[in-house]
Amino acid sequence: MRILVLEDEPDIRTSLSNSLREAGYVVDEAERGIEAQALTELFEFDALIVDVRLPDGPDAGFHFVEGLRAAQITSPVLFLTARDSLRDRVAGLDAGGDDYLTKPFALEEVHARLRALLRRARPLPANVLVQRDLHLEWAAKRVMIGNETVHLTSKEYGILELLASNAGRVYSRSEIADHVWGVDFSAETNVVDVYVKNLRRKLGAWVVETVIGSGYRFPQP
Repeated sequence: MRILVLEDEPDIRTSLSNSLREAGYVVDEAERGIEAQALTELFEFDALIVDVRLPDGPDAGFHFVEGLRAAQITSPVLFLTARDSLRDRVAGLDAGGDDYLTKPFALEEVHARLRALLRRARPLPANVLVQRDLHLEWAAKRVMIGNETVHLTSKEYGILELLASNAGRVYSRSEIADHVWGVDFSAETNVVDVYVKNLRRKLGAWVVETVIGSGYRFPQP
């Protein structure tokens, strides 16, 4: 999943972004609203974490999110700000925010709130996916074949989650790379194919279907 962090304080932005990357998210960073707007025109974000006070102005974060909503971008937004008055909280929600967390904050709470927003925005098919001998627990990120736990790398799990939570939909290699790595690999790069091969080896060849000339998909039940 791809997350945008709009925060002008370098230490906070770096700490938060690194913790999200360690959790397996693809993260883009911006310091100003205009930079964040340019990124939203390039990429589709699963969620955004937005500071309110930016170099653009004291309410720049609110205005940025208002612009997103006007452009019909519905990705969930978590505001992070030192402004903790009721008036500010209401303004954030009215601007189009989905949650509001004041500074200082614990990274664990940011992650928990982000997971909650993502669940509401893109609900997974079920808490547990069972198909053939594959058992996938979304919340715990646990994958089992029969009664045995299968250990996947973060990128392998990212591909599996993307495909399995959208069973039947075909994803091109570049779309998979964008969601899981955050980059668009060149056509000559076979890194996605390598990871798909690893998934098939660990979970079974049926788990990822090849659609010739188009990409990959998880089979529908």
